[in-house]
Amino acid sequence: MIIGIGSDLSDIRRIAMTLERFGDRFTRRAFTEVERSRSERKPDKAASYSKRFAAKEACAKALGTGLKRGVYLADMGVVNLRSGQPTMALTGGAAARLAEVTPQGMQAFIYLSLTDDYPYAQAFVVIEARPI
Repeated sequence: MIIGIGSDLSDIRRIAMTLERFGDRFTRRAFTEVERSRSERKPDKAASYSKRFAAKEACAKALGTGLKRGVYLADMGVVNLRSGQPTMALTGGAAARLAEVTPQGMQAFIYLSLTDDYPYAQAFVVIEARPI
């Protein structure tokens, strides 16, 4: 059963300007350590950060809250499964919201698709609940 869908489009140029202006202050506030480590290794780190920023926005939409009601950017992080497939790891208010919207007796799974084509990055999130 699908319990949430969200999508977002991010302008890579805007993220590049934000990185230039605020640097670590922005990345530490908005991204997890895993995301920062991965993005900093990329030749085009602005595109990498943009995809992850879009994923956070899309995930917040799929949770049904947006970035409010205790759901913060740093509570949602893009991680990769052993297969390389991206998904989201949730903590704090985002994890609490996911637990709240997941029906009893079911487990939530988050599917994530990321893409970029300069100057845009896009993310699409689907949250599914399956019986345990």
